[in-house]
Amino acid sequence: MPLALYALTAGAFGIGVTEFVIMGLLIDVSKDLGVSISAAGLLISGYALGVVVGAPILGAISDKWSRKTLLMALMVVFTIGNLACAIAPDYWWLMAARVLTAFAHASFFGVGSVVATGLVAPNRRASAIAVMFTGLTVANILGVPFGTWLGQAYGWRSTFWAVTLIGLAALAVIALLVPKDKASDAQEEATQGVLAVLGRRAVILGLLTTVLSWVGVFAGFTYIAPILTEITGFSEGAVSPILLVFGGGLVIGNLAGGWLADRYLVPTIVGSLVTLAAVLLAMTAAIHQPVLAVIAIGLFGAAAFATVSPLQMWVMQKAEGAGQGLASSFNIAAFNLGNAIGAWLGGAVIDHGPGLGAVTFVAGLVPIGALAVALLAIRLDRHDAESAALAPAE
Repeated sequence: MPLALYALTAGAFGIGVTEFVIMGLLIDVSKDLGVSISAAGLLISGYALGVVVGAPILGAISDKWSRKTLLMALMVVFTIGNLACAIAPDYWWLMAARVLTAFAHASFFGVGSVVATGLVAPNRRASAIAVMFTGLTVANILGVPFGTWLGQAYGWRSTFWAVTLIGLAALAVIALLVPKDKASDAQEEATQGVLAVLGRRAVILGLLTTVLSWVGVFAGFTYIAPILTEITGFSEGAVSPILLVFGGGLVIGNLAGGWLADRYLVPTIVGSLVTLAAVLLAMTAAIHQPVLAVIAIGLFGAAAFATVSPLQMWVMQKAEGAGQGLASSFNIAAFNLGNAIGAWLGGAVIDHGPGLGAVTFVAGLVPIGALAVALLAIRLDRHDAESAALAPAE
């Protein structure tokens, strides 16, 4: 894999820390700002919605920029947003800062996915996407546990100061290693691909599959810290080491998903969704026993990220042509729309439903819907292929 790909990984690492570290700091943020845990959880929904809104806005603003210039600009937005989080005087300032930070997310991973696949041979494209997304998984192994410990030891603001420095480092690495490209290529893609991509049935069904799969992931993951402390019985200090286990699962699932998707894309999508649903449903019983809870969380991490590069590659494949970069960004937005809905759904289960102990059960039902949409898309694709094969004879 070329060095430029690891520059994208560095940017993904910084974004991953910002996105995920708030889960381990929900209790600290809620106490410091005087809000409930479920209200603190909405900071995750706000970030996710910022990703969804940011994708089309930044796409329109930057349609004449080269991809490298856009990636660097996105890291500047990311860094400023984290600085604003660190100095936030109240809950709503923090919410606004999270949304600003999130604007960089979809476009970075969307454009980055296209850049990554252009750096390698065609039979390694899903693996290249997985390598870039390894930044997210390493963020969960190293960044999130360290950020959680840092926030618990020195205040949650110290975590965002640290992420601000990570953003500056990632900006420097991208400027140094990512190759230059022509602005006209990005402009042509943006202007010609919008309507074509959004009108394709296969792309729409792929995006819906992504949304539903990650509603399940974030409904369970958003409230992992209170689940571990209030249901399983772990101390707050034990949350960081357990998140390390989750991060290890992410790395394994991410790389395995990319490797399998390069060889068997459709079976990998179906298998990963089945596994995700099964693991979440099994967690409902496992979280009541400490050892089983830790094992289940590791499996949850693997199952969650085994879906990422296959779903990203699937949507990009369906959008082959001028609109591929746009479709890639919209699929990242779809992941985060799922995050927003999932965080809200988990909070609703806690506040208005059966309670904290049932969050993973409800979360496990949603990927079954994602599986149904994926199977429908696969069936329609086969029908279209059969019709096309028969067309000349008619």
